[in-house]
Amino acid sequence: MLTQLPEGFTTLVTGTGGGIGSAVVDTLLASPRPGRVIGVGRQTTPRPNDDRFEALNADLTTQEGLETLASYLDGATLHLTFNAIGMLHDETLGIHPEKRLDDLDAETLARLFHVNATTPAMLLKALQPSLKGQHPALVASLSARVGSIEDNRLGGWYAYRASKAAHNMLMRTAAIELRRLNPNLAVACLHPGTTDTPLSRPFQARVPEGKLFTPAFVAEQLLNVLEQRRPGEGASFHDWAGEPVAW
Repeated sequence: MLTQLPEGFTTLVTGTGGGIGSAVVDTLLASPRPGRVIGVGRQTTPRPNDDRFEALNADLTTQEGLETLASYLDGATLHLTFNAIGMLHDETLGIHPEKRLDDLDAETLARLFHVNATTPAMLLKALQPSLKGQHPALVASLSARVGSIEDNRLGGWYAYRASKAAHNMLMRTAAIELRRLNPNLAVACLHPGTTDTPLSRPFQARVPEGKLFTPAFVAEQLLNVLEQRRPGEGASFHDWAGEPVAW
């Protein structure tokens, strides 16, 4: 697993209260190679049977949460950062994917941009002391194929599409600067496919047979995609099968 990283590498996984983030933690802990796995979420489930896992409860969509994480890390070297924070809908807030322009709402746009684009960028800002240096480092962040500008043929889902496109631009831009801080760093935007989590549940009826994936399958696939990334290669955008996605 992730043989380009040193034995006993340190990992940070965010969004561990969600299906993919939690599954990534479990997949990492199934391997003897990681030395320290830090999971961050608003509700992070401890793994009492593995002392390599550290659970930190923090809301990284807030400045307070980001400061809590930065203080907890205290500049410790990170070899793998996996961001699994994301939002598509919220019943409580009345947020749903838009089908037409008439459905656009400024507050919904602002909220999805904050969670899907601003938060991952602010996370990288907070993690700079842990990423800079000469060590091999992989930074992965969940994106979505619908965030591809070139691949947009169906329209709709304005806020989610635009926020993920903004996410990709922020990640690609940050990769340029971060490589100046660490020439052995690479940034990967990852499309997980349709995963059986609360995020996709209202839309699963339209998913073709065999294309609804378990979180465990997606976690393993995405870590396999990261296995192919090379420190220092810059930014990339791939799907769960390792196929490149157009920006």
